Amino acid sequence: MTSWIAPHLVLGTMHFGTKTDGATSFALMDRYVDAGGRTLDTANCYAFWANPTGAGGQSEQTIGAWLRANAGIREGLTIATKVGQEPARAGDFTEWEGLAPDVIATQFERSRERLGIDVVDVYWAHGEDRSTPMPDVVAALGSLVARGKVSRLGVSNHPTWRVEQARMLAAEQGVEPFTALQLTTSYVRPRPDTQVPGKDHRFGFVSDETIDYLETHDDLECWAYSPLIQGAYDRDDRPLPEVYDHPGTTRRLSALRSVADELGAQPGQVVLSWLVQGSPSMRPIVGASSLEQLDAALAAPQLSEEHMARLDSAR
Repeated sequence: MTSWIAPHLVLGTMHFGTKTDGATSFALMDRYVDAGGRTLDTANCYAFWANPTGAGGQSEQTIGAWLRANAGIREGLTIATKVGQEPARAGDFTEWEGLAPDVIATQFERSRERLGIDVVDVYWAHGEDRSTPMPDVVAALGSLVARGKVSRLGVSNHPTWRVEQARMLAAEQGVEPFTALQLTTSYVRPRPDTQVPGKDHRFGFVSDETIDYLETHDDLECWAYSPLIQGAYDRDDRPLPEVYDHPGTTRRLSALRSVADELGAQPGQVVLSWLVQGSPSMRPIVGASSLEQLDAALAAPQLSEEHMARLDSAR
């Protein structure tokens, strides 16, 4: 089975090896690749909160085991992992490892060993660390690229001004800049100045400034995590959090359901297509925990210009 949207989707593997058992994790990666998907996203901290030891690394280990079990499959895949949000001490969730150069160097090698790969395709700064000077972060990450250990750098959950600062520093140092952002966004947005339950990254949301920044920097792309808001578009037992309750959401959900009904699709499928086909295009990270969920994402329909216009104009 091939899917038009599969090459644009990123398979999120957060709970592989913890909440999602090994057999299911392998089946999800098999199905995704068979459909034409090519990008796996993980982190060194996944999923410490679901592991009795309080330490992460299970997702990377599961991906590594799958790669070893499928000779030759590594070629053509993009493997992305992150550093910065592992607990500084296992079981203590009050302090994070951060982005100091020694942490980056040590944790990168641990990630690479768990994954069992020579080169990490995309290495992300997972969250801010203002205790470490940004020039030091840029130099440490740039060194990994210069030494051929990483192909590309990304940054997640940072304010736009810090991303631009880092890119300017990379130019001054002559090292690889960040060329990917990882933030959360969806078709509906929460009210301004509200806290979305479970989303504790202050600068983790795509904003109008983010859109403008992406539109004016052709070398940047955005990967969107939690694009389906934990299944809220399609599951009655998972309503949207209260912070999404405003007139704009009502109008957008009406337009979304109208387009979905016309296409015989689920609203969540249309959301994925809208993100991919929009300008700037977003790469949705799909964190499926079952083949049924993954198959639904892979079956997302292509939208016409008229459908896109209706979805865009609902505000």
